[in-house]
Amino acid sequence: MSIQSSIRRKTAPDIRARKHGEPIVMLTSYHAHTAALVDQHCDVILVGDSLGNVMHGFETTVPVTLDMMILQGAAVMRGSKRALVVVDMPFGSYEASREQAFHSAVRIMKETQCGAVKLEGGVRMAETIAFLSGRGIPVMGHIGLTPQSINTLGSFRAQGRSGIDWGPIEDDAKAVADAGAFSVVVEAVAEPLARKITQTIAIPTIGIGASAACDGQVLVLEDMLGLSPRTPKFVRRYGDLGPAIAAAIERYAADVRSREFPGPEHVYDMKKG
Repeated sequence: MSIQSSIRRKTAPDIRARKHGEPIVMLTSYHAHTAALVDQHCDVILVGDSLGNVMHGFETTVPVTLDMMILQGAAVMRGSKRALVVVDMPFGSYEASREQAFHSAVRIMKETQCGAVKLEGGVRMAETIAFLSGRGIPVMGHIGLTPQSINTLGSFRAQGRSGIDWGPIEDDAKAVADAGAFSVVVEAVAEPLARKITQTIAIPTIGIGASAACDGQVLVLEDMLGLSPRTPKFVRRYGDLGPAIAAAIERYAADVRSREFPGPEHVYDMKKG
């Protein structure tokens, strides 16, 4: 007889129901061990295509592949128990057609067992979001600054600084919500616009560099821990682990070079196993 876990994992409808309620806590993770830590405090874990920057040293997220997302998504699912796990759909895996998006999303959900996918784009992706949502795939939207479009945008600059720029972003937010997304990430958008969008649309907004006006917040874990060499200006660092890790490695290297490691008391006893 199988033993069922008493821990219930959060679902997309749970997050949808948090509109104007308790703020949604969300962080990225790409590994089982960090997922286990994040899972204790977050409602949502995002397996972001930012893994291209964080894990692989790419300048942008554009080179990230579907296989890369699936590999890390499965790891995060193994490390977590209670948070909703959302996996990014990488550039080139969903833009060609709604059918392409469906097949890519099905692969992600089958092979990782995650609870939802995320894709970038507003008005232009509304039909695809509706297609996926209508076929049992929960979708988190992403508007404002969309990193996968960096080659078109030209730079990672904030969006909606001027009132004359608000219209298209507001249209994107409404399109994503009307298409059936359960929530939407709003990235690098000026506070007045983020507040207006949050008050206007019926689904939760999750800000990243979009002020506390949103229904929740997300950050890249390595950014807030001080592990990324370059971080956006809006990121608040809650730790400075980079120097601590470097110091530990330096001590280890010094011990090895001085032949002080490992000592006899640390040698593994093969007989005892």
